[in-house]
Amino acid sequence: MSMLRFMTAGESHGPCLTAILEGLPAGLKIDVEAINRDLARRQQGYGRGGRMKIETDKVEIVSGVRFGETLGGPVTLRVINKDFANWTDRMAVFGQPAGAKVTAARPGHADLTGVKKYNRQDVRDILERSSARETTMRVAVGAVCKEFLHALGIQVVSQVTNIGGVEVDPSNVNRHLLGQETSSELNCFDEAAEVKMKEKIDEAKKAGDTLGGIFEVTVRGLPAGLGSHIQWDRRLDAKIAGAMMSIQAIKGVEIGAGFQCAVLPGSQIHDEVFLDEEGEVFRKTNRAGGLEGGMTNGEEVVVKAAMKPIPTLMTPLRSIDIESREAVLACKERSDTCAVSAASVVGEAMMAFVMAEAICDKFGSDAMVDVKASLEAYKKRIGKDW
Repeated sequence: MSMLRFMTAGESHGPCLTAILEGLPAGLKIDVEAINRDLARRQQGYGRGGRMKIETDKVEIVSGVRFGETLGGPVTLRVINKDFANWTDRMAVFGQPAGAKVTAARPGHADLTGVKKYNRQDVRDILERSSARETTMRVAVGAVCKEFLHALGIQVVSQVTNIGGVEVDPSNVNRHLLGQETSSELNCFDEAAEVKMKEKIDEAKKAGDTLGGIFEVTVRGLPAGLGSHIQWDRRLDAKIAGAMMSIQAIKGVEIGAGFQCAVLPGSQIHDEVFLDEEGEVFRKTNRAGGLEGGMTNGEEVVVKAAMKPIPTLMTPLRSIDIESREAVLACKERSDTCAVSAASVVGEAMMAFVMAEAICDKFGSDAMVDVKASLEAYKKRIGKDW
C-alpha cells in the first residue's frame, strides 16, 4: 500500500471543495501562497468561461500543519465556492429541490451513464461532481507535493504544445524557460503558435464550439530507480498514465516518443548510452521520456496528454431527455471554449503527486530529515551519473 494518498470531496456549486492528503513527512515547510499561485494558474487562460470571473480560489489548511510545517498527520485543504451563494436553492444539503431539473444529457459527458449507474432523475446529481471544478483540489494537493519535491531538488513544469491542431514548433521553445513566470495566456512558449491558437479559440467561441489540445509535463532532477520492473502495479509509467488519464477530458497519454515508437525502427527510437571523459554515463537523446522498464532512468521524465474538447457546447449537440425520452438539444452549463492551459496545471499536480508517492515509497515518509538522508545515501551509492 502506498504511503502517500489523497482524496477530494465537494460539488462544483456546493459550499466548498476539500481534499485530504495523507502520508507527507513531518517537517516539510508549507508555502500557502505557492499553493494559491497554482490555483490561480488553473483558473487563468485564454478561452476560459464566466465561472472564473466569480471565483478567486484561495486555500485554507485546516489540519496537519502547525506554524508552517507538516506534522506527519493528514493535511486537510479547503477552498470555498463563492458562487454557492447563488445556488443555495438548487444545492442545499437538506430540504426540497428548487428550480427545474436538468434532464437533457450532454454527449461526451458523464451525464447519461451517471444517471443510469446511480439511479438519479436529475443530471445535476451527476454533473456537479463530475465537473472539472473538482480539479481545484487536485491542484492544491499537487502544489503541496511540489513543495515536497522542491525540497529534494526536483521540479515539475508544463507547457501547452497543441490547441485545435495548431502545434508549437519545438525549435521555437526554450525548454530552460519552462516553469518560469510567463506572460503567455495559454502556457505556451512559442509566441507565433500562441497567436494562431488564440485565433482558433476565437473562431470556436463564435461558432458556439469547443477545442481540445495537448499539454506536456516534464520532471527534472529525479534519481534513477524510482518505480520497479518487478510487478505491473509498481511500474512508474503505469502510475503516471493512470494519473493523467484520471483528469477530466483526457483521452490519450504519451511517454517520451510515445506513439512514434510504433512507426519508427528501434535504431531511431532507443536512446544510446555513452561515457564521457570522466567515465560518467550520458544519453544524447531522451525518446524514452526518462522511463525504462517501469523505472526512472535519470533523464527528465517527459509526458504528453491529449485533452478532448469540453462537451458543453453553446451550440448544443443532439441528445435525449432522460425523463420524457424525447429527442432534445443537450443542456448548456456555463462552460469554457478551451481549457487546455488549465489542464496543463492539473497535469503538473497529478505528476507531482505520483513522483512524491514514488519518493515516499522508496525513501520513507516519516520525517523530512530522514527522507533527505536516505535520498542522498542512495545517490551516493548509485553514482552521480544516475
